[in-house]
Amino acid sequence: MNVEIYTLDYCPFCKRALAFLNDHNVNFTQIKIDGNEEEMRKKLGEKYCIEGDVTVPQIIIDGSRIGGYTDLISAYENGKIKF
Repeated sequence: MNVEIYTLDYCPFCKRALAFLNDHNVNFTQIKIDGNEEEMRKKLGEKYCIEGDVTVPQIIIDGSRIGGYTDLISAYENGKIKF
């Protein structure tokens, strides 16, 4: 399983998502977008066809966008993703 998470250092939901992944022993690649935030948000929006504001974290599993922290928890609790 290939997990990527796009984060900002000041984002509390990013910290929660990282803690959740660590607590479940998930290997992941963290991509910090601090310092290039506006451009990275635009690129993420274009790449994953996100309408409206692009929030962080953005969690990508095996090339498919899961969404943010609450989307990750929901998918896990509903059995859509398993670690």
